[in-house]
Amino acid sequence: MALLLTAIKIVVVVSLLLLLVMIVTLLERRISGWIQDRQGPNRVGPGGLFQPIADGIKHFVKEDVIPGHVDKFLYVIAPGIAMAPALMTFAVVPFGDQMTIHLFGEMITIKFQLADLNIGILYILGIASLGVYGMIVGGYGSNNKYSMLGGLRSSAQMISYELPMGLAIIAVVMISGSLRLNDIVHDQSAFWQWNVFRQPLGFIIFLVAAFAETNRLPFDLPEAEQELVGGYHTEYSSMKFSSFMIGEYSHIITASALIATLYFGGWQTPGLSYLNLSVVPEQIIQFLMFCAKTGFFIFFFIWVRWTLPRFRYDQLMNLGWKNMLPLGLLNIVLTGAVIAYLV
Repeated sequence: MALLLTAIKIVVVVSLLLLLVMIVTLLERRISGWIQDRQGPNRVGPGGLFQPIADGIKHFVKEDVIPGHVDKFLYVIAPGIAMAPALMTFAVVPFGDQMTIHLFGEMITIKFQLADLNIGILYILGIASLGVYGMIVGGYGSNNKYSMLGGLRSSAQMISYELPMGLAIIAVVMISGSLRLNDIVHDQSAFWQWNVFRQPLGFIIFLVAAFAETNRLPFDLPEAEQELVGGYHTEYSSMKFSSFMIGEYSHIITASALIATLYFGGWQTPGLSYLNLSVVPEQIIQFLMFCAKTGFFIFFFIWVRWTLPRFRYDQLMNLGWKNMLPLGLLNIVLTGAVIAYLV
């Protein structure tokens, strides 16, 4: 029974994640139109609602061209390598508290999480870092100088910003005393205990590093169309190109969910004890609160993309190595000093 429930949860969560990717692509275009004072997609369906479906059909039926000069094996596997880690990382993110129901004559506990690992933070860091290989392999396998430069940029960028991101997470782990994401959420049970208040510097470091990790403006140097045509995915079309885009938007969703989990209490809902829970189950409210927090940061990712200009590459490296890395180390020292003083 436990195995069946896990399989059902995997199918449901992956399906919802892919559906959310479609919704975010529509939001990206509508919000960008709003920011730039234009319409955005408004032809397919009411208010352009079915535009992501039209885009998906277009990518499926579009001719899948493989240029003759590429390394075919690397060229073909690169989109999958880029997409898989983005989907796998979400497995340890808790999107609600557990609930117990009576099913098939027995009491079954359902966790609103695919895998409650006691090393959830290490799993996230390990799997998320694999996403860079998709860009490197895609750039190298394309046998194109612009794609290769995009792949090299992505490797340097992700290595540079994974370090301060890891340092910011270490400070959160020091406060909660656990690598389990559920324990980190429970440690933020009160509104004033949210880590955004206890770790403001760590939150800023993590937020900036998340933009760099997802290759979003102002850190989209690996694709930089004005400089590199399209970077690591210049030679890709059809569903291979779409796979890269699914990976990018899945990273945005996962990064937003992690920010909500690590710094904004996850599914914790302020004032929940004052609500009438006889009408709506507590777990549903928690799930909706988690979705609201995640949705806000998805909007923030889109907002920043269409507001700020791109960094120069030397500015990108200087920010990561000369500013964020020392600040991450300083944040750990300050956190340790505060913990030692309180204890």
